[in-house]
Amino acid sequence: TYAPKLILLDISDINCIQDIAKEILNCYGCVDILINNASMKVKGAVQSISLQLDKKIMDANYFGPITLTKAILPNMISRRTGQIVLINSIQGKIGIPFRAAYAASKHAAVGFFDCLRAEMEEFDISVSTVNPTFICSYHRQPAPGNWEASIWK
Repeated sequence: TYAPKLILLDISDINCIQDIAKEILNCYGCVDILINNASMKVKGAVQSISLQLDKKIMDANYFGPITLTKAILPNMISRRTGQIVLINSIQGKIGIPFRAAYAASKHAAVGFFDCLRAEMEEFDISVSTVNPTFICSYHRQPAPGNWEASIWK
């Protein structure tokens, strides 16, 4: 039995994910189950959301989970066991107005993890995606006209 260890990670900061994965593997030796459950979203018209914010959403919802998964995956492959879960969104299947960046990032994640599932079958690694419908999330109310502050975490 291992004592729990709290490791803080900003999933949108792609540069720190490799170091965090190494810290986890050094501490515990392996990861049996990886649950990717972090997310960031923004609500607004496409023309009102900056490209910088689109990229931040993509980093948090697509590049973050795949970077962490790729960092943990070699250990699972070498042991020929493990389970990877992506907690995604129904918007990974169906886009709705005023959520273009969020829906695009979730579509991309579904595509990646669908391919990964097929590739990992030979290593007995299970890959699942869960696409729940709408949930209540923490929300910061933006100042008028400040779409960058309209981020849901």
